[in-house]
Amino acid sequence: MAAASVRESGSASASALREQDAPLIGVLALQGSFAAHTRMLRGLRARVREVRVPADLDGLEGLVMPGGESTTMTLGVEREGLAEPLRALIGGGTPVLGSCAGLIMLDREHLALMDIRAERNAFGRQTNSFETDLQLQGLAGGPMHGVFIRAPWVAEHGPDVEVLAEIDGHPVAVREANMLAVAFHTELGDDDRLHRLLLQRAREQASLR
Repeated sequence: MAAASVRESGSASASALREQDAPLIGVLALQGSFAAHTRMLRGLRARVREVRVPADLDGLEGLVMPGGESTTMTLGVEREGLAEPLRALIGGGTPVLGSCAGLIMLDREHLALMDIRAERNAFGRQTNSFETDLQLQGLAGGPMHGVFIRAPWVAEHGPDVEVLAEIDGHPVAVREANMLAVAFHTELGDDDRLHRLLLQRAREQASLR
């Protein structure tokens, strides 16, 4: 019994250590599909903090900008005084994943962190929502299933922006420095590869500090 108890205690300690060492990822939680991103990240054993005020950004090693309604998100960011703290965090190299409205929030006309201009509702309104498989450049494991709901595309981008996937010639997945943004919802379904990539980059960034 004592040996079993020691084994159980050791296993619990190892589990706690792994949890403690897991990256701390923030999910902007002002509006939109933040809860689904939180569930997916916790399923990958990341530590997750929902971000609503500037203090929630302290100590983050990665960030998700979720899908939702970009106008409402912008108003929330302004109301809570999050714009400059977000720019400082992401501009300082913290990895970020932007999904649908998150892509819009990162563009030149919003937080001005990525050198892109997003076209809102580019594929049409809610009734024009669709799903399709996309091969993202550099992403192993085959095509990723994308759910496009009132989705944007990238109408313009600068020379340092890498286009990872297109639909009919319109970029729908782009990367620049520490920022990855996609026009579809990454949190719907069970394909967690982009969230795994965010965690990997968060670990790599943390190891450089």
